[in-house]
Amino acid sequence: SESVLTNHIPKDDFNGGHADPNLTYAKELVAAMGLDKKGNKVDVAGPIPSFGAAADGDGDRNMILGTQFFVTPSDSLAVIVANANSIPFFSSQGGLKAVARSMPTSGAVDLVAKDLNLDFFETPTGWKFFGNLMDSKVVFKGKDYTPFICGEESFGTGSDHVREKDGIWAVLAWLNILAAKNPDASKPLVTVEDIVKQHWAKYGRNYYCRWDFEGVDKVSATAMMDKMRAETAKNTDRTVGSYTISTADDFKYTDPVDGSVAQKQGIRFLMSDGSRIIFRLSGTAGSGATVRMYIEQYEPKNLGMTVASALEELTSIALSLCDIKTFCGTETPTVIT
Repeated sequence: SESVLTNHIPKDDFNGGHADPNLTYAKELVAAMGLDKKGNKVDVAGPIPSFGAAADGDGDRNMILGTQFFVTPSDSLAVIVANANSIPFFSSQGGLKAVARSMPTSGAVDLVAKDLNLDFFETPTGWKFFGNLMDSKVVFKGKDYTPFICGEESFGTGSDHVREKDGIWAVLAWLNILAAKNPDASKPLVTVEDIVKQHWAKYGRNYYCRWDFEGVDKVSATAMMDKMRAETAKNTDRTVGSYTISTADDFKYTDPVDGSVAQKQGIRFLMSDGSRIIFRLSGTAGSGATVRMYIEQYEPKNLGMTVASALEELTSIALSLCDIKTFCGTETPTVIT
């Protein structure tokens, strides 16, 4: 029914809006689901839908929402993997064999892969790395990793049914999971929020956010990245606030399928407690350059904090480590997801 659709008629200018499905740009949907652009609950007149989903202009990215509840892309990936047998494509093939995530994506799916004894890969950002793993047997005559699920924190999720992220598939995957969790219509609805919180209760919670600084000067941003890259050895084993940096490095990936090497894939600060701070420089979003700052804190038991409070100290440490105020003239992100 068109009554539940918004911005569903294709237009060259995306109906005057931004193509990406996130809390900032999918503002009509976010408001209808009882949230603001930071994911906080807001009062809404009338009933709030139980399920909301958004895709971008070409349908490859997705965002999942429950009633006044935002599912981070990293949590969405982990929940889909944990419930893959609810999806006929996987259950009919005997279940998943492998999963992968991009390096900046939170470690939530890592915990599921370990629990389910699945092959797991951490790759650079870019779907081509997932594609190699999917084609390991057919193209490269190597190990068969399919059925396979993969995802990125940038609202991209997919499987080996296609060699690209598929936002429509991700929405349908969630609908399959919701249907499997609600076999009896006479009983109270097991909601999106219920499913995610049950997942956290089993696996713990990866508090996570990404700050995008869009349209910054590329030369200045590159100098900032170069400085952090040059100081990785000095920062390793350094104590910052209540954290110790066990490893500071520039992520390097050797492809297990074709042996190719990808270098300079992001500056990482890996804390001794499993927390992470990551910086990447991108030139693909609009004019100028975009600095992406990723913050992650794993909590096995303390599940009810707000993301802002859970990540407050790490965020402050991250801004100090990169010194973006000096290099780029701002500490205020364009978008927080």
